[in-house]
Amino acid sequence: MPAYIVFMREKTLDPSELETYWEKVKGTLDGHQLKVLAAYGKHLTLEGPAVEGVVIAEFPTFAEASDWYESPAYQQAAQHRHNGAIYRGLIVEGL
Repeated sequence: MPAYIVFMREKTLDPSELETYWEKVKGTLDGHQLKVLAAYGKHLTLEGPAVEGVVIAEFPTFAEASDWYESPAYQQAAQHRHNGAIYRGLIVEGL
């Protein structure tokens, strides 16, 4: 059953840190099956606080999504995302 990682950027703190993150995150994808379904495209906040941007990625399973997120390679890259912006993130299992 597929699973989706959703990241919502609430506020940018340091654009250069985000640039570093976007460069480093590419290397974390090797060996992982995922499909980016949306990345910072036009969006409309229906409820709750507005966000600056949204990324949605599909993985084959919940475990594979979690494995990628928890991988040392991704966690190293993610430090730049944490320094660059305030995000909300989650993994949700699909149908």
